[in-house]
Amino acid sequence: MNLNFFRKAFVFLKRDLLINASYKFAFLFDLGSIIFSVLTFFFVARLFGEKALIYLTNYGGDYFSFVLIGIAFSGYLSTAMNSFCQTISEEQAYGTLEAIILSPTKISTLVICGSIWNFLFTSLRIIVYLILGWLFFGLDLSKINLVSSMIILILTIISFSSLGIISAGLVLVLKRGDPINWLFNGLSRFLGGVYFPISILPLWVQKISLFLPLTHSLEGVRKSLILGTSIKELTPQIFMLSIYILIFLPLGILGFKAAIKRAKKDGSLIYT
Repeated sequence: MNLNFFRKAFVFLKRDLLINASYKFAFLFDLGSIIFSVLTFFFVARLFGEKALIYLTNYGGDYFSFVLIGIAFSGYLSTAMNSFCQTISEEQAYGTLEAIILSPTKISTLVICGSIWNFLFTSLRIIVYLILGWLFFGLDLSKINLVSSMIILILTIISFSSLGIISAGLVLVLKRGDPINWLFNGLSRFLGGVYFPISILPLWVQKISLFLPLTHSLEGVRKSLILGTSIKELTPQIFMLSIYILIFLPLGILGFKAAIKRAKKDGSLIYT
């Protein structure tokens, strides 16, 4: 990545910030949805009480902390699976995609730079989740291991983005329908341990969940935030996320390039 890339990234980020800042009520509604989500699961956690302790001993024994972190950080998966496709769709809707194609800017640069705002905004939402949980609902972050958390976070974003790039390539080709998004975004919310520990699932289902990056991401995030788990102890999660990156990132890049080439050949790149 050269200086020109970072200059373009700044321009795209500034544009997206100005566009989203013009929709002030959208921020308020989003904040409201976060607050109601936190309140909902706070009272759900009170309903479960000590009954859930047997399943949560590996996460500090608190269901509210468990589910709050699951909901917050699973947002990265949704962002990764949708933002790359959304970037292309928005440029098509604005009528600017054709001009960008004719410029020296690569489509890959457009997709990456156009997604930066979405990831930053998702990070902001996660911070709001954690602050609300900490200030008003007893979320205990006193043992947090920042180094472990950052490593897991970086690997999480890259591994999820790898899948998102594959998804964007399929959307360019298929136009309608996205099996990758359904599999890794929809299915992961059930099998990845967002709302409940995967240990309560049947053993054969648990084995399936181990193939999902979200499972290892949330395991690592929860342990590093709640228990202060060290990098060495998180080796299994770091290893699995790294494997996903090594497999799916090159596959995603090659697939996306092939999809662009085909879309250009068909003349279908500038319309949905």
